[in-house]
Amino acid sequence: MTTQTAPLPSGAAIPLLGFGTWQIKGDTARTATEAALAAGYRHVDTATMYGNEAEVGAALRGHDDVFVTTKVPPRLADRARATLEESLTALGRDAVDLWLVHAPPADSVALWRVVVQAQADGLAKDIGVSNYSAAQIDELVEVTGVAPALNQIRWSPYLHDPEVVEQHRERGVVLEGYSGLKGGVLDDPVVTGLAERLGRTPAQVLIRWHLEHGIVVIPKSSNPERIAANADVDFALAPEDVAALDALRQDA
Repeated sequence: MTTQTAPLPSGAAIPLLGFGTWQIKGDTARTATEAALAAGYRHVDTATMYGNEAEVGAALRGHDDVFVTTKVPPRLADRARATLEESLTALGRDAVDLWLVHAPPADSVALWRVVVQAQADGLAKDIGVSNYSAAQIDELVEVTGVAPALNQIRWSPYLHDPEVVEQHRERGVVLEGYSGLKGGVLDDPVVTGLAERLGRTPAQVLIRWHLEHGIVVIPKSSNPERIAANADVDFALAPEDVAALDALRQDA
């Protein structure tokens, strides 16, 4: 299990490899999260809109060393504080490690002020956003003086954009990717060819590619064997292999 992390403004560190729970519900969410913890994951990503915080929280009981992320949807911007409190109850936490705005609402600055206050009140150790552009992040900073610790966006070799990576680094914002195994990239000949040569799965190659770039990645599965395999990424990609994956970018 990789121990790579990225520093956050609070002084905490977020594990670069996390377990995603999108579209996993009910008892499956609990058993899948338990399998992830057994496999060594120490970062779990959920959200209010996923409808699985209680089940994820049940799996997390007794695991105080796990970094937990949840998110508030823009449709609940007018009751964001109450939403966070409900998330904490469901997750069995006094504070979440990272609380994200799931997508920009109509009044992004107003919601961000609520998020900043929640952090000041000790309900979230770090705060961030999801699906924000660099310009939208700049607006938050210009008005409130507080930068998001992290921005979670869709990311894979097909979406790789060095300019976006640099925008985040210039702002001191950690880049986290989601849906990194989607969009057909698992079946790409470059990916499958690398996997065969390295004796790895295509998913392992793609996860490792994120880690080589220092990007947080949160693969999702409800299959215990696949969950464990996705955590088995303590290997390195050669610079030319990383470059070959980078070159898969598909321009919009």
